[in-house]
Amino acid sequence: MNCACFAADQRKDHWVGSWAASPLLMRVKEPFSDSTIRDVVHLTLGGTAVRVTLTNQFGTAPLHIGSAYITLSAGSGKSQPGSSRQLTFGHQPSVTIPAGTYVLSDPIPMPVADFSDLAISLYLPSQTVADPTCHQYGLSTTYIAAGNEADRSELQDAHTLLSWCFLQSVEVQPGKKNAAAVVTLGDSITDGARSTVDANHRYPDDLAVRLHANRKTAHLSVLNEGISGGRVLFEGHGPSALQRFDRDVLAQPGVRYVIYLEGINDIGQILRPTSPESTLTADELIFAATQLVTRAHQHGVRVFGATLLPFAPKLLLASPDQSRARQVLEQYNDWVRTSHVFDGVVDFNKVIADPQAPQTMLPAYDSGDHVHPNDAGYKAMADAIDLSLFR
Repeated sequence: MNCACFAADQRKDHWVGSWAASPLLMRVKEPFSDSTIRDVVHLTLGGTAVRVTLTNQFGTAPLHIGSAYITLSAGSGKSQPGSSRQLTFGHQPSVTIPAGTYVLSDPIPMPVADFSDLAISLYLPSQTVADPTCHQYGLSTTYIAAGNEADRSELQDAHTLLSWCFLQSVEVQPGKKNAAAVVTLGDSITDGARSTVDANHRYPDDLAVRLHANRKTAHLSVLNEGISGGRVLFEGHGPSALQRFDRDVLAQPGVRYVIYLEGINDIGQILRPTSPESTLTADELIFAATQLVTRAHQHGVRVFGATLLPFAPKLLLASPDQSRARQVLEQYNDWVRTSHVFDGVVDFNKVIADPQAPQTMLPAYDSGDHVHPNDAGYKAMADAIDLSLFR
């Protein structure tokens, strides 16, 4: 094979994650049975072809997908005319996903632009699923209808969820030869909790907009691997950061950078005397973060450490352990800023804190629960990231 052919084959095999969400076990009020699920996702990088990963990671039985389609979204669960493509798996229109595993679809030639919205429709024909594998707090409307409507432009009599179900990632074959991915690993603040539904105003969304507005970073996608309620050391609402790092970070195609913002839920457990983390120290969070950096560096991935945001929920203010919780947060943040363990630092705390009361958020950035930012706060976080880190 000559050099030109080899280079062309390499480009053909170059896939980069354009959207992702960390799968979790979810219990639904109305089990899925003989129904079509339409997930809508917001890409952060365009390309000439797409493929998707479907997941049954937390299922207890094989999951049968009778048919699956991908289209450009026209909003409100509708498809853009003429954009529908059938997904296949080993050139077959249906697939059975064993419990605890996932499948990757065949590539589909499908030009998509940066920030395209895609609708991915899955038909579940023959089983009742009460505990599906989903990303629970998607803040994006998913549509569910009876029967097989996967290839319809609009689902009939659909009800909705704000969760992505059975969908783990969307990859693209990018038109930019140096395309790569930034993974944002964190908890509900990375997940975008309390931001506007269907508006893509999480801080990773705002970061993607900034990256694409800058010629030197327009080749980068952003993959949001936040889990609301997630922790670093122990399972919370899903696997711990230590458990899921390989799946959610290192396994992402094209990953080159990670922004790591996690630990506030571990610190919150100090306020709960029965929690295994009630005696948490900053050293435990520091050791875990150092481990993640080492694992990333083994794979050539750069990690940017982020300081934890100020927080003042009612539980904290009412607890006799609040001073110890704040001390752990401050010790950890000081280490992030000064240790030089990370490849770069993002000081989110400094941006979000009220200068007059540094242990609390600026009111203009507070969503109202004194833990999570609002849309303006998430944008301020994204604006605080030095784009020269992505060199």
